[in-house]
Amino acid sequence: MHSDIAIVGAGLGGLMLARVLHVNGMTASIYEAEAAPTARRQGGLLDIHVGTGQLAIQAAGLHGDFLRLVRPGEDAKRIVDAHGTVLHDHAGDPASSRPEVDRGALREMLIRSLPDGTIRWGRKVAALTPLGSGRHGIRFADGSADTTDLLVGADGAWSKVRRLLTDARPLDTGMCLVEIELAADDPRNAASLAAIGSGTMIAVAPGRGILAHRNADGGASGYVALRQTEDGISDVRILDPDSCLRMIAKRFEGWSPDLVAFIANSVAEPVFRPIHALPADLRWLRRAGVTLVGDAAHLMSPFAGEGANLALLDGAELGRSIAANPDHEAALAMYEEALFPRSNPIAALSARNLGDFFGTEAPRSVVDLFRTSERGCR
Repeated sequence: MHSDIAIVGAGLGGLMLARVLHVNGMTASIYEAEAAPTARRQGGLLDIHVGTGQLAIQAAGLHGDFLRLVRPGEDAKRIVDAHGTVLHDHAGDPASSRPEVDRGALREMLIRSLPDGTIRWGRKVAALTPLGSGRHGIRFADGSADTTDLLVGADGAWSKVRRLLTDARPLDTGMCLVEIELAADDPRNAASLAAIGSGTMIAVAPGRGILAHRNADGGASGYVALRQTEDGISDVRILDPDSCLRMIAKRFEGWSPDLVAFIANSVAEPVFRPIHALPADLRWLRRAGVTLVGDAAHLMSPFAGEGANLALLDGAELGRSIAANPDHEAALAMYEEALFPRSNPIAALSARNLGDFFGTEAPRSVVDLFRTSERGCR
C-alpha cells in the first residue's frame, strides 16, 4: 500500500492537516493507534484563540460548525485559596475572543469533516524506515505496512516520528495531574459545584491544586495537581480507585471540605497524567520527507492554554504550505521556518506559567498572571 501523504495520529493537529488538504483537493491517510474515536475520554474544555486555533478553523472551512460548539460565558475564571476564599473572579463574556468548546466535540467535528476512509483506526505504528529520496516505510503492529512520500508525525508526546528528526525527549516537569469528575445529581456535591462559579475554578497552593470546570450536564470535570517528588505518587497509583482517591485527598488536609470533595466524591477513574515538556527552544534540521505537528513538535505544559491552538494552527499551516507547493521539500521548509519562532516563545511561557501555578508564591502568583492576561485581552 502507498500513500502520498501519511499522517500518524488522529489528534487535533493531524485531523486539521487532513481537513485543510481535503478542502484544497488533496488526500491524506491518517493512521491512529486507537481502535475507534470513542476509545478514550478526550479531556475537558479548550479556549480557542482568534489568532491561532480560530484562524486554523477558518482555513478548514469549519467556522460555522465551530460556532455551534461554543459554550458562551464559560470562559469565566475563579481563583480561590486552599480555604475556598475567592481571590479573583472574572465573569464570562459571551462575546469572548477566546470561546470555550469541549475538546471531544471539536475533535468529532474534524473527524466528521473528512471523507470516509481517511482515518485508519487501530493502526499502531511499530516501526518507521527511511527508504531514501524522502520516502518512508511504515510497519504497523497488526502486521500491515505502508510507504509514503511525505510522513507527518501528529503522534503526541511520545512521538515515534520525532525520533527520525531529533534525539530530544520529553522531560518530566515534576508535576502530575489526576482526573476528577463530580456527578450533577449527587446532593453531596452541591456546595462544591457552586464553588466553581459559571466557568473554571482554580484552587492552588505551592506544589498542588484542584482545577475544575462546569460540564454541560451541570456536573464538573477537572484535575488534581500534585508534585510527584513530594507526594509519593508511585505508591498511590498501585491502589484501587477508591483507595487511591482517599490517599490523594489526605494530601489536601486543611483545605476547605468543599474543595476536598472534588477528590473524595470523584466518579472518574483516577488516571495519572505526569506533565512532560520538550525543551522550549527545540529545533531540528530539515530532513527530507518528514515533519511534525502539535505535541510531537512542541510538547508543553497546559498552563499557557496554547497547546491545542498551536496544534490546530500547525495542521492548517502545513496543509496550506503543501497545497501551495508541488515540491514537498519546499513546503516543509516553508512550514518549519514559521513553526519554530511561533512555538518556541509559547513553550517558554508555558514553562514559566507552570512555575507560577505551583511555585512558592501560589495562589497570589496565579491571580497576578490572570489579571495581566485579562488586561492584555481588552
